[in-house]
Amino acid sequence: MRWKNSNDEYGHIAVSIHWLVALSVYGMFALGLWMVSLGYYDIWYHKAPELHKSIGMVLFALMIFRVLWRLISPPPPPLTSYSPLVRYGATAAHLLLYLLLFAIFISGYLISTAEGQPVDIFGLLPVPATVSIDATQTDLAGDIHLWLAWSVVVLSLLHALAALKHHFIDRDITLKRMLGCRIASSIKTEK
Repeated sequence: MRWKNSNDEYGHIAVSIHWLVALSVYGMFALGLWMVSLGYYDIWYHKAPELHKSIGMVLFALMIFRVLWRLISPPPPPLTSYSPLVRYGATAAHLLLYLLLFAIFISGYLISTAEGQPVDIFGLLPVPATVSIDATQTDLAGDIHLWLAWSVVVLSLLHALAALKHHFIDRDITLKRMLGCRIASSIKTEK
């Protein structure tokens, strides 16, 4: 597999980032739901939010890199077998996923820095608080953060179902491209 994307397949970097973000998003979602259920005297009451914030900031940086990487190494074009509706739907879904993820990061940052305290990434790098918000705005940011997280999970599940539909029903190479499979021989039969 190549590092950069080609006209036929995704490169190693794009595939790795895709799956790392996907796994991290689901892990962060589970961690977020779990940590808000903890009692004050639970040993993880303070540790879980710090872990959640640290992973969130790293994921934010990874998503910025992902966007830059798409500019440096554009993804392969859609398959010729896709209908216009599938092409537009896929583009809209990807764009919406990116926007939702960045909105989650921003709302999480606002929640984390509401009292003017920096976000300390794994005790190694403090990210300064640039904006402080009041308690009402913090609650609103928390609600938005939760609903955005649910939206990403639902949309990403639909995204996964679409990939499975392409693989098992349409029998095209859409899923294989994002799994990093060598597909040069399959592409010839697609066109």
